[in-house]
Amino acid sequence: MSKTQKFLHEETFDVAIIGAGIVGCAMARRFTLEGARVALIEKAPDILDGASKANSAILHTGFDAPSGSLELQCVQDGHAEYLNIRESLGLMLDPCGAYVVAWTPEEMGNLEAIHAKAHENGVTDTKIIPATALHQSEPNLADHALGAVHVPGESLIDPWSAPYVYLRQAIENGAETFLSSEVTGGAFDGTSWQITTPSGALKARTILNCAGLYGDLLDQALLGTAKFNITPRKGQFVVFDKAASGLLDAVILPVPTERTKGIVLFRTVFGNLAVGPTAEDQQSRSDASTDKATLEGLIKAAHKMLPALRTMPITATYAGLRPATEFKDYQISPTPDKNWITVGGIRSTGLSGALGIARHVFGLYQKMGHEHSAIKSPTTPKATVLAQTGPRDWTQDTPGEIVCHCELVTRREIEAALTAPLPARSLAGLKRQTRATMGRCQGFFCTARLAELTEGHFVLPMAQEIGTGDQP
Repeated sequence: MSKTQKFLHEETFDVAIIGAGIVGCAMARRFTLEGARVALIEKAPDILDGASKANSAILHTGFDAPSGSLELQCVQDGHAEYLNIRESLGLMLDPCGAYVVAWTPEEMGNLEAIHAKAHENGVTDTKIIPATALHQSEPNLADHALGAVHVPGESLIDPWSAPYVYLRQAIENGAETFLSSEVTGGAFDGTSWQITTPSGALKARTILNCAGLYGDLLDQALLGTAKFNITPRKGQFVVFDKAASGLLDAVILPVPTERTKGIVLFRTVFGNLAVGPTAEDQQSRSDASTDKATLEGLIKAAHKMLPALRTMPITATYAGLRPATEFKDYQISPTPDKNWITVGGIRSTGLSGALGIARHVFGLYQKMGHEHSAIKSPTTPKATVLAQTGPRDWTQDTPGEIVCHCELVTRREIEAALTAPLPARSLAGLKRQTRATMGRCQGFFCTARLAELTEGHFVLPMAQEIGTGDQP
């Protein structure tokens, strides 16, 4: 490399995290609070732009995770830490519980095994309930629901404000972020790494590969080998209008198969009701498109489970990609002689497991001989509240201009997102920070106004970005 190579930062960081998804944000928080000097590198202009941008926003207990697995450990540790920090960080929690519903006699016969696994996994408050009790709790479910396992500890959360505040806490306590900085190469000199990006280079003693859908490719490129292969698994979702949310209280889970947890019916904290995801393996790591036939199948399945949905309009459809591998468990492994830890194969439980994954990886880092002094009195920011029941800006005495009327997003909220410590630099990023354009009209009425307010703030002008089809 030329001696004139531009450097993103002059110092050598203790840790560079590659990938600013949910796991990368939780990792930045954990390592920063433990006293490490952290750099977070992301190729997109906004965080959460890969697999993390589309999920079902459920905080899982781990009741159905493979017993004895690393996934189970991380999900349960993550669940516990989320509950522990939620008040201090202002995190959203809707402790609605869940039902694993049997719709056929064969599925009814599997409930005992699900119940037993939950108890084996330490989730001992589950119980099997008959159809009468299920319909008493969820009267709008179809008549052919035969019974269920009740899991009271499952909860709904905001899938985006949580990782945003994880990273904000890291930044406010010294972490650095480098967005629009795709990793194009790197070299290890026996002591530290020099990572190259189109924007410049960066030095760090240890690398944490949290690259999600590209994790195996990053290992292959910089380590010369990868221990797993990612086959992206697409999950499509259908979102029903806010009026539909009153039809359910708990999350309705299916009896899972060997390959997938199956299609879920769930409310969102934003006031909608959704169904999904599907599980479609594909080769593309970027194609998050939806297709008519699959969406129609989801709608039909939702109508069959919850007949009253037949009268409810659909607000949106979307798809996300999960970094599935040939293995069922998380693929987290250290390479001590290269000061490298791979954090791969984090599939559908990444939101629940992120805090636990970060804790586990820091333990691996310590075993590699690294020690720091934890910050004694870290600053603690508050998450932005976007939940339907939260104290939103529009409820204030003088809310000012309402830009997005479907989601009641004010101009103040838009401007705050554009100038925040993690400023929105794309329409997709602005959606995740404010919910603008995510309501019933899907931006039909507010897009022109948003184009005016965001001029000069986005990496690509809104007209050009919308044309690329990149919005979730």
